[in-house]
Amino acid sequence: MAGIALISVSDKTGLDELGLELRALGWKVISTGGTARALSEAGCEVLEVSRHTGFPEILDGRVKTLHPRVFAGILAAPTAEHEAELSELEIPNIDLVVVNLYPFRESVARDDADLEEAVEQIDIGGPSLIRAAAKNHARVTVVVDPMDYAEVLAEFSTGESSDDFRRRMAVKAFRHTAAYDSVIAAHLPRLMGEERPDAAAEVAEALLRCQEVELRYGENPHQWGVLARSEPAAGLAGSRQIQGKALSYNNLGDATGAWRLVWDLPGAGVAVIKHANPCGVGLDDNMAEAFRKARATDPVSAFGGVIAANQEVDGAFAEMVVEQFAEVVIAPGYDDAARDVFARKKNLRVLEAQPAAGGGLVVRDVDGGFLIQGSDTGWEGEEREIVTERTPNEDELRALELAWRVVKHVGSNGIVVGVEDRIIGIGAGQMSRVDAAKISVAKAAEMDHDLADSVAASDAFFPFPDGVEALHAAGVRAVIQPGGSIRDNEVIAACNQLGVAMVLTRRRHFRH
Repeated sequence: MAGIALISVSDKTGLDELGLELRALGWKVISTGGTARALSEAGCEVLEVSRHTGFPEILDGRVKTLHPRVFAGILAAPTAEHEAELSELEIPNIDLVVVNLYPFRESVARDDADLEEAVEQIDIGGPSLIRAAAKNHARVTVVVDPMDYAEVLAEFSTGESSDDFRRRMAVKAFRHTAAYDSVIAAHLPRLMGEERPDAAAEVAEALLRCQEVELRYGENPHQWGVLARSEPAAGLAGSRQIQGKALSYNNLGDATGAWRLVWDLPGAGVAVIKHANPCGVGLDDNMAEAFRKARATDPVSAFGGVIAANQEVDGAFAEMVVEQFAEVVIAPGYDDAARDVFARKKNLRVLEAQPAAGGGLVVRDVDGGFLIQGSDTGWEGEEREIVTERTPNEDELRALELAWRVVKHVGSNGIVVGVEDRIIGIGAGQMSRVDAAKISVAKAAEMDHDLADSVAASDAFFPFPDGVEALHAAGVRAVIQPGGSIRDNEVIAACNQLGVAMVLTRRRHFRH
């Protein structure tokens, strides 16, 4: 089959080959402005849209393809009635529409982007062409992605495009225009002076651009699960699985927690996550030693956990990992010795990923809707105000910084106890803060960790002095917390009486 192809693209990747191959198959090509020039320069015979319609491009190119001779040619159904009407009006069918849209996202992402420029990047004719062709996919093939050009040419080289191919391309086309409109809806408010994006539109745009990756199962084996991965994929979603069983919903949930945590650490380190909470963290330039420290926090809970390192790992690290049962290992790289060791554990999922992507939106479901918020990223703007008579020494300050960065990743109410190179006790997800404090020291004592001269971090304020008192009784000498309680003065007075140093950050890090 040879027919008429309308080509109008912003992304000209693969355009030369597409045009020349279509002409070689006997197709007539009509096009607009810059696309027509690019095709002509490549040696492809092309008819300008203005000659096809008999009407010039007007309004600085804002009106080019919006003409009955174009849209009737696309929208005509394969019926005798429509064919007769087109014949009477001398309008030819258009059988292939190749269109992609103005780079609105790229334009508004620049620091100097303004509203006027953004408005000019809102494509009108392009989405209309795509939607018309996708609507009429019973006859018309629509293509929005240069990655599909090879398959398009393969289809037409053997005759007419298949129903299945046209349907797949139509669905992809509607996703393309939906994502494009969502980008506009998400970013225009900011350019118009709004304080935040249109959150629902931004989530919709992100999801529409996503590629679905099927997971082994969902939260439980009887539930299905998919990973909706943005393109280009980043962070953990863009990881490469080197070996192991297929990933499940829970694997990726825990892996995300571990991966975000290790990139929040104040140095080279390892984190172990179990059921969405840290159960061990260690700092050391030697990843094997960092893992030893992390596992020692709570080796019982570490069994079957997710292990993440923020540096390339070696054979010594791998040997320590395979001594125990682990679900997933994540690192930015593995040397040959590490790969060889992990290969002995065929079911162990080993992921290689780039640093945590950060930013974006956090989406959770509620009954009948969704909750959307900005990510809790970065430490800029936080205070480190010493509010007690005793000032933490240098070792305590380093330990406080580590504990504070870790408690951000602990389910609230959360208390973390540690020293400068490791965490030794974690109390997570408690209904009262004093219980979280008691659990953190009890877990440390259970593992025979020495709490003398340790420090503690609390993800939100202490409502009463009892939490600090419980920590001090176990050996804690310094505490970091946001402050903000109406009883802050009572808590600080208790610290002064006990000789405990206290640092306020003036920012909390709840994780519910």
